Amino acid sequence: MAVHGACRALLAAWVLLPALGEAQQPLHPFTVMGDAIPDSLTGQRGDPVRGRAIVASRQRGLCLLCHAGPFPEERFQGNLAPDLSGAGGRWSAGELRLRLVDSQRLNPATIMPSYYRTEELARVGAPWRGRPLLAAEEIEDVVAFLGTLKD
Repeated sequence: MAVHGACRALLAAWVLLPALGEAQQPLHPFTVMGDAIPDSLTGQRGDPVRGRAIVASRQRGLCLLCHAGPFPEERFQGNLAPDLSGAGGRWSAGELRLRLVDSQRLNPATIMPSYYRTEELARVGAPWRGRPLLAAEEIEDVVAFLGTLKD
């Protein structure tokens, strides 16, 4: 199995688990402008502390499966995707938001999951259909955290 296939299989088996008792909520509407979603999904700025926890979590965001970053306490960080160090200096909040919401709009061949898309996805188990991987508030938290990574 290719590395990309193994990564996708692991994400499908691990990241896609919905929180127990989590109610399905409708997605917040958003507008894509160029390579960004300029406006917050919630109308509010996220919390960078919560965002860091999501990014570093081996159960929720699973970002470190593919990405490395400024997380000295975390062992076994990924090398399949760009290092998150300096992400806030490379991309605007809107560009980061689109990459999280639906990175396939920018690169149809990406291995990064669409964290806030529920339609036109392949091989989604019945319990997870119609659910985004992250809630709108969590997307905003991750955007706020990544925006702090300027170096």
